[in-house]
Amino acid sequence: MSYVTVQVGRGSFTEAVDWEKPVSTTKWRMSGWAVGRLAIAIVLVLTAEPPNRLTAQTAQSFEQRLIAIPDTASVRQMSRDLSAVPHMAGTPAQATTRDYVLDKMKSWGIDAWSKEYTVFIPQPDTVAAWIITGPRARPVRLDLTEPVTAGAAGGPPIPPFNGYTGDGDVTADVVYVNYGLIEDYKTLDSLGVSVSGKIAIARYGRSFRGIKAREAQKRGAVGLIVYSDPQEDGYFRGDVYPKGPMRNADGIQRGSMMNGNGDPTTPSWSSVEGARRLPEDSLDIPKIPIIPMSYGNARRFLEPLAGKSVPQSWQGALPFRYHVGPGPARARLHVKTERGARGFHKIWNTIGMIRGARWPDEWVVVGGHRDAWGPGARDNVSGSVCVLETARSFATLARDGLRPARTVVFATWDAEEWGLIGSTEWVEELEDTLRAHVVAYINEDGTFSGPNFGGGGSPSLKPLLRAAAQAVSDPVGPGTVYDVWLKSKNGDTTALTFGNLGGGSDFSGFYHHLGIPAGGIGFDGPDGIYHSMYDSFDWMTRFGDPGYKAHRSGAQLVAVIMGRLANSDVVPLDYAAFGTEMTGLVAQLDSGITKKQWKGAVTTQALKDALDRFTAVARAFNASRDSATARAGGVDSARARRVNEALMQVERRWTRPDGLVSRPWFRSLQFAADLDNGYATMAFPSVNEAIRYADAATANKELTDLVNRIDQARAALVEAAVALR
Repeated sequence: MSYVTVQVGRGSFTEAVDWEKPVSTTKWRMSGWAVGRLAIAIVLVLTAEPPNRLTAQTAQSFEQRLIAIPDTASVRQMSRDLSAVPHMAGTPAQATTRDYVLDKMKSWGIDAWSKEYTVFIPQPDTVAAWIITGPRARPVRLDLTEPVTAGAAGGPPIPPFNGYTGDGDVTADVVYVNYGLIEDYKTLDSLGVSVSGKIAIARYGRSFRGIKAREAQKRGAVGLIVYSDPQEDGYFRGDVYPKGPMRNADGIQRGSMMNGNGDPTTPSWSSVEGARRLPEDSLDIPKIPIIPMSYGNARRFLEPLAGKSVPQSWQGALPFRYHVGPGPARARLHVKTERGARGFHKIWNTIGMIRGARWPDEWVVVGGHRDAWGPGARDNVSGSVCVLETARSFATLARDGLRPARTVVFATWDAEEWGLIGSTEWVEELEDTLRAHVVAYINEDGTFSGPNFGGGGSPSLKPLLRAAAQAVSDPVGPGTVYDVWLKSKNGDTTALTFGNLGGGSDFSGFYHHLGIPAGGIGFDGPDGIYHSMYDSFDWMTRFGDPGYKAHRSGAQLVAVIMGRLANSDVVPLDYAAFGTEMTGLVAQLDSGITKKQWKGAVTTQALKDALDRFTAVARAFNASRDSATARAGGVDSARARRVNEALMQVERRWTRPDGLVSRPWFRSLQFAADLDNGYATMAFPSVNEAIRYADAATANKELTDLVNRIDQARAALVEAAVALR
C-alpha cells in the first residue's frame, strides 16, 4: 500500500492506493475538499529508469532533421501529378492515384499496400434540367457543364451531379428556400408558402448539403436544386476564376447528399467480401432528384420568381430582388443513376507503415482522402501531398537508422467525398485492432491553399498543435507559424484557439466512433472552387499556394506533430487542457436548460463536479509526467508502455457501445456533428439533443450516464499515474 498526496489550494488530501489492485476499482474520495479549478500538485514516488530512450538532444535532432526534409519542389511535383486529371472514387483515374501513392511510398522504403472494398456509390447515367418560363413556353434545356479554361486539367470531367441523388423526372413550380435549413422552412410557413409538390431551390452554405436534401424531401418537395450564391464564394467576395480565386458564373459545387458515414448498404459494419448488405430500396439516402447548379443557371430560375419578397437575410448577391415564389418559373429535372449491381464500385485505401523501434504496438496515424469531385488540387490533393511528404521525411530518417519510437502509419482514403466511406470501412473492419493500438489520428483534408493558419482537434491534442506551430517557419513570415498567427490576433494569446471536431471528414471514424484523439492543421485563404472542375493545379499555382510554401510548412508541422506523438516517452495528450475546455462548454447545456425553463428539474452540477475531479487528477498527472520525463534517462520502456496504455483509454471511456440515441454509430459523448446541421459541432451531444427535443427525463438520464463515464475516464488517468510511480 502506498499513498498519494494531492495539494488543493491551501489544503490537501491523501489517498491510499494499492499498486497491485486494478486502478479502475480504486476509490478517489475528496475528503471534503471541493477541487474546483485551483492549481494542484501531486507527489508520487518515482523509481529510477534506465537510459534506453531517445535523449532530449537526440529527439530534438530527430525533429530538426524531419523539418529540414520537406521542400517546395517535391510537394509541387506531387500536386501536379495527383491533380493531372479528375479522379472521382470508383473511376479508373482514381485507381491511378492509388498506384502513384503506393509507388512513391515503396520507393522511399516504406512498407505499403492497398485495401480494397466494394461499395455502393452509384454514378449518373442522366443529369438534365430545363427551365419553363411561361404556360405556353417551350422548355429550354440548360447547359450544366463547366466550360474548359486555360490551364484546365486533362481527362473527362466529372458530370454535374450530387452523390446519392434520388432518381426521377419531375416538372413543377420553383420555390426559393434560402439555405434550406429547418428554420428557413419555418419562415416559409409564416409566409404561407409550401414546397409540397414543388421543386425547391436552395443555396449552399450554413449546413451540410445532405441536410438540405433531407428537409426538402421531408416537406414534400419533388425535387431540389442547390446552387452556390455569389454572396458565399463568387464575385461578391472577389475576382472570379480565371482572373481571381473565386467561383465564376459557371462553377458547380458537387457533393454527396447522404447524411451517414460509410457505405449505406453496410451501416455499422464493414463492406468486406461477402458482407451482408441492406436492400437498395431501404437505404437511408434521398429519394428525390437533386441537381447542383452554377449561379449562372440558378439565376434563370430565381430572377423571374414572383410571390413575396424575401426577408432581408435571405437576399443573395445576384443583381435583383429575390422572391420566394412559387413560379411563374417552372423547372424540369431528370436524373437517372446506376442501380442494382451497376451501382457498386471498387475503392482503395492506401496504407504505409514504418515500424517503431521502441513501442511498435503503439501507432500514430496520419491520413487524408485521395478522391475528389474534380482535379482536386485543394480538396484533397493538398492533404494527400502532406501525408506523402510527411512519409518521405520519416522514411529518409529511417534509411539513416533513425526510426521513430512508435509505429507511424500513413493513409490515403478513398471515397471520402461520398460519405467518409474508405476510412469508415477500414475503421469498422479493424475496430478492435485500432482501439488497441492507435495513440492518435491526424487528419489532413483540403488544407493547404492560403496563408492563414488554423486547425482543430480533441482538446487533449490542442496544446501539441499549438506547440508545433512554434517549431516551424511560417510560409509567409517573418517568424514561426505561431508568431504570424499571434500577430494576426493582435498579440492576444487567448485568441489562439482551435476548433472542435464535428463532422465532415475522415477523423470521424477514429474520433466519434472509437474515441481515439484526433486533430489536424492547415493553411487557407479565399477560394470559390470547392468541388468544381476549377479546383486545379492551375488554380493552386496561381492563387492558392503559388510558391507551395504552405504545402511545405504544412508537411513540416504534421511531421513535428507526428514526431512528438511517436517519440515522447509519455504521449503528449493534455487532459488538464481537455478537462478545462469541456468544463467551459457546460455553459451551453445550462443555457439550453434555462431556455426550456427546467430550473430545479435538470441540473448540470454533478457534471461540473465530475469534470472538476477529472481536471484535478489530470493536472496532477501532468506535473508528475513533466517531472519524470525531465529526469536523466526519462521513463523506461516498460513503465512508459503501462502509462500510455492507460492514457489511451481516457477518451475511449468517453464513448459508449450503443452510441447516441439519434445516431448509434456516433459513440463519443464529447462532440458530434449537429444532427440538424451536419457541419456544426455539438458538445455533450447526448445531453444537448435531449435538451433540444425538450425531454427532461432523458436529459437527466444522459447526464447521469455522462458523469459515470467521466469518472471512468478519470480512473484511467489514475491508472496512468500509478504506472508512473
